[in-house]
Amino acid sequence: MTTSRHGTRPTMNDVAAEAGVSLKTVSRVVNGESGVTPAMAERVRAAIAELGFRRNDTARLLRTGRTASIALLLEDIGDPFSSLLARAVQDVAVEQGCLLFTGSSAEDGERERELAMAFCARRVDGLVIVPSGTDHSYLSPEIASGTPVVFVDRPAAGIDADAVLSDNAGGARQGVTHLIRHGHRRIGFVGDLPGIHTCAERLRGYREAMAQAHLPVDERWIATGPTTPSQVGRSLARLLEGPEPVTALLTANNRITTAALGVLGRHGGRPALLGFDDLELAALLTPGLTVVAQDPAALGRTAAGVLFDRLRGDTDPGRRIQIPTRLIVRGSAEQAPPPGR
Repeated sequence: MTTSRHGTRPTMNDVAAEAGVSLKTVSRVVNGESGVTPAMAERVRAAIAELGFRRNDTARLLRTGRTASIALLLEDIGDPFSSLLARAVQDVAVEQGCLLFTGSSAEDGERERELAMAFCARRVDGLVIVPSGTDHSYLSPEIASGTPVVFVDRPAAGIDADAVLSDNAGGARQGVTHLIRHGHRRIGFVGDLPGIHTCAERLRGYREAMAQAHLPVDERWIATGPTTPSQVGRSLARLLEGPEPVTALLTANNRITTAALGVLGRHGGRPALLGFDDLELAALLTPGLTVVAQDPAALGRTAAGVLFDRLRGDTDPGRRIQIPTRLIVRGSAEQAPPPGR
């Protein structure tokens, strides 16, 4: 066996010597090009396996301008929604022969910017971002220089970019309509910060469902703000106490729903509950949790597909793609209100 002249890391010259072929032949095999007979290609692959050769992607970048890598920025890498989305993006990347780098902004807009620019500095071919920040104009120079960016779950702010979103308003509208059909008229909404796109859209769907049923909305039935368990507990106490409490709740994301379940377990006269976002153990609760479920896998697959379309040369204007939600009935939202309410 030929020994590398460059220490322990073999080069294409070493592979060529081991296989008894030209350097050009090795390059064609390594880069998947035509012009090599099957028998010669097999000799090159055998030499690659014997030597443990790995392609130098830095050289590939200099030659093609591409690194065969993309990056995914999530809000919270530990969230089940994020993990399903990330798996879908990774599956598409693997199909395309690309490496996926992943980072988490921890819901911090400045950290999102730092991570995005760090990935761009490492010359990833494109970015998929679940945004935390409120201004994405910092990406304008990268997009102008040919790095495509696709946003998921929320649209970009300050730039024109592709976005793949759930039907947040439609899902909330369907969920509230479901509660109305079970006799509820005083329906509470507990949401995230009102400036967040998903919260604003879900609140819009709530209001539309109430308006379509010709039901008034008492602004005291709406609670938006931080989603900490203590804040959710205070919001629920306000909505469920007093002479005319709400009889049903739409909790507008999985963090709020989880916090609400903890509070409602200690509350007498539990209201009907419908959550936006599914929970892993939702079917095992008593009663089972009725939800408006997003499809994070479809969001991830679609966003990655749009990104690779851009990398293949798609120059159409930025698009906004909407992924349907699904109402899953399990029991928690189907109880009628108490008599007289």
